[in-house]
Amino acid sequence: MRFAKLVPMLGVVGIVAMACGGGGTATASPAVVPSDLSISSFTQDFSYMPKLKDLVGAGKGMVGVILPDTTSSARYVAFDAPYLTKAFQQAGYSSSQFKIDNAQGQEAQQLAIAQADITAGATVLIVDPLNSTVGTQIQKLAQDKGVKFISYDRATFTGTNTYYVSFDNVQVGKLIGQGFMDCVTAWGVKNPQVFTLNGGQNSDPNAVSFAMGYNSVVWGEAVKQETVGKTNSAGMKLVGDQVATDWKNDIGGTIFQQAFTANPAINATIEANDGLANAVVQVLKNKNVKAKTIPTVGQDATLDGMVNVLTDYQCGSVYKAVYLEAQDAVALATVLRAGATPPSGLVNGKTAPPSGVAGNEQPASLLVPLWTTKANMASTVIKDKFVDSATLCSKAGAAACTAAGIS
Repeated sequence: MRFAKLVPMLGVVGIVAMACGGGGTATASPAVVPSDLSISSFTQDFSYMPKLKDLVGAGKGMVGVILPDTTSSARYVAFDAPYLTKAFQQAGYSSSQFKIDNAQGQEAQQLAIAQADITAGATVLIVDPLNSTVGTQIQKLAQDKGVKFISYDRATFTGTNTYYVSFDNVQVGKLIGQGFMDCVTAWGVKNPQVFTLNGGQNSDPNAVSFAMGYNSVVWGEAVKQETVGKTNSAGMKLVGDQVATDWKNDIGGTIFQQAFTANPAINATIEANDGLANAVVQVLKNKNVKAKTIPTVGQDATLDGMVNVLTDYQCGSVYKAVYLEAQDAVALATVLRAGATPPSGLVNGKTAPPSGVAGNEQPASLLVPLWTTKANMASTVIKDKFVDSATLCSKAGAAACTAAGIS
């Protein structure tokens, strides 16, 4: 999901590692894919990427990357762009062989950048589509021009040359669901009356996959929305299940404010990401609900999410290390650019459109997400410098950080 699915701001033309047009030229070297290339190859120090240099030399054309925006999630500026740049550079790409732009939240601009990249000689596009509509448009454009298409972080379920790079979205949802179940027990919630606040299922197929994951764990059914009144063997009852359209936190906050006012018996909540969880937390604080009383959950390991975890308003969050995703995308692009077949260790799964969503199954490279709590925050998001410890401790309080082993 958007960070939810955090270097300087990207302009209209974005971070450009390519002066203008062009791309590398094919060489006589055979396109030999390293035998050990898999989703497990990537590390925080990017040490695997130099193994791809021969493959880069065997490829042709430019790789164009198009990120979605700089507002819905700070991650694209602070993490994706610099990590992608580092991955390309460590793999041996020259400055004319890759280009990274940001669509600034504009569908037309994202499509226009794709058209420009193809005209400039792109043979592979890595695109985090703003939504399924523009994702499908870019995929068709790429296919018509013989350009390979990698849908990055958000799936595109169309075409015959489409690949998907992300974390296993259903597994993300399952981690949210299990984290919720564990927290209800740990916090001693009696007779749980559960309210679920889903993400932007109206525009993001990933949101459906997340919900199918947590609903399968909590309610035993892999559905995008569960029937109100549903109960489970743990004594929980679902009293509300709504969608915050387009992942908008203000909409989510309004939805929960109205639901909690109408039904103050709500004492456990499931949220699809940290932004929505924080919106719920603000409502709870305004209602003078004490810490460690009503569980919230999420994903993206945002700063606010980690603050809420440390201060006992949120149980945990799914952490998805962007440096893994960036290396994965560049590695797959490098294989495709060289005209080679991606190994099964890299393209290790498939992604299919949820029920009711048009499209077809696509090959996917699915990374492993991690549930982050107080217990492992120091060794994950803090160690990876995904969240700045000084800022976190300033907001959460020194005592909370010390208790979690964060300095």
